[in-house]
Amino acid sequence: MKVLKTKTARFSIVVENSGNPQVYTLWQKPSADRHLQAQIKKNRVMTILKSESGTDFGIANFKESKDARYLIFPKSLKPFADKRIIGIDWALVRG
Repeated sequence: MKVLKTKTARFSIVVENSGNPQVYTLWQKPSADRHLQAQIKKNRVMTILKSESGTDFGIANFKESKDARYLIFPKSLKPFADKRIIGIDWALVRG
């Protein structure tokens, strides 16, 4: 069993501080997507990945992966930069 040494933050706390996110779909390479690049520079992108157990968790940064989903927040995610975001509640996400 792996013990994670990263700190965690609840998704509801992130939404409380940074606002309700929108799902962002990549239709082209991330490097060619000017809107996405602007949001990455402003630290507003969260990458949602699946853990080995199948639950969703987030990273408050852009990480390119074929299995990832991306959320863009209205405010910066800098306070959560080195944390694993747990308890993803899809009801708080704007479609």
